[in-house]
Amino acid sequence: MAANVTLRDHMAHLGLTQEELARRMNAVLEQLEGRPSDVSARTVRNLLSGSTRRPNGRTRVALEAVFGCPASDLGFSSSASSSGDEQVRRRTFLAVAGGSAVAATPAGHRRLGQSDIDRYNREHLALTDDAAVLGGTRGVESKAVQLAARIHESLDSADSSGRVRRQMYLLAAGVTCLAASAAIDASAPLRARAHLGNALTLAGLAHDSASAFRAWDHLMLTSSQRENHAEAATGADVMKRSSLARRDPSYASLGHMRHANALARLGESKESLRALALAEQAYGKAGSPSAPAWISFYHRAEFDALSSYVWTALGEHERAESCLHRTLAVLPDGAVRDRGLYTAHLSLAQARQGEAELACATARRAHALAPPGSRRTTNTLVRTRQVLTALGTRAPEVMSWIEEARTWN
Repeated sequence: MAANVTLRDHMAHLGLTQEELARRMNAVLEQLEGRPSDVSARTVRNLLSGSTRRPNGRTRVALEAVFGCPASDLGFSSSASSSGDEQVRRRTFLAVAGGSAVAATPAGHRRLGQSDIDRYNREHLALTDDAAVLGGTRGVESKAVQLAARIHESLDSADSSGRVRRQMYLLAAGVTCLAASAAIDASAPLRARAHLGNALTLAGLAHDSASAFRAWDHLMLTSSQRENHAEAATGADVMKRSSLARRDPSYASLGHMRHANALARLGESKESLRALALAEQAYGKAGSPSAPAWISFYHRAEFDALSSYVWTALGEHERAESCLHRTLAVLPDGAVRDRGLYTAHLSLAQARQGEAELACATARRAHALAPPGSRRTTNTLVRTRQVLTALGTRAPEVMSWIEEARTWN
């Protein structure tokens, strides 16, 4: 019984432990099957040791989704007829994740080129614009997954150079991160983590450290949504220590900012303030003209908004409010979802300072601005309602807003 060295090497390339691989496989299967799965570290040990040479259908699907390649490329044996089955399983996973069937493209001799990259990139940019306006709707998430599936199909059905393949993998990674971002905005962290497992794989295939950094950034956000702030702090530490963060101050600043937020929520005030100062220092050196488009979200308005989250976690609500006013004053007009979200956080900061009437007026404005897909905005307004309820004010306008907001749970 020989050990599966190929699987071990693939895991090492992505930096996966046995526990992490099991977690990613479970996330994939939960998305596919709609219920919690039971892949364990022991399952992975059996795959590595060689005692499992031919994983069953669901295990094979999860492995292929995590690593982005057929199980036969991971060192597993297959029957003579399994090659077609592997394609069907991969397409089935992508179809279920996207919410609709993905048509298979018959193999041919067409060669992928720059025009294909440009075409898919235009679709990616259009979806990015939709996400900025619509928020985390399942429509945006599903379209992103379907686009990633079509990119995969193109790679499966046509010839291409190494450069073009890397660019296609890079696009697929960005599109999959966009799907994860929509899931995060919809407060669906488990769904987002399944997308991000795929995104990390694709970033590895593209040999692109910026895409991997983006996936780590989103993974840190899913940890925060699950209130696992120790995990979020660990993820942020990976970000700020990455080689990319050492080279580019934009990435260093974002890593320190995420770390400051997680540390604040763990009650480590001194360390959090130090991280926030490092984020500010690095941001002052940022502005690399070669930075990819996705990190352009981290402009001054976003920096101040993320700073407000740190101050909120530290109980400094007046400082948080000041940051949010600065954010809203310079936020780009097209950032509809962000304007609704940050206005909601502004209402929460005002409520926590006892400014009940002002918080209500701000909350009404936030609710009018918020796109229906942004569950994060709705959840923030729910917290505003809870704070105002606890204040016990009997002002008619406050009581009226509290009753109205009860329908937003």
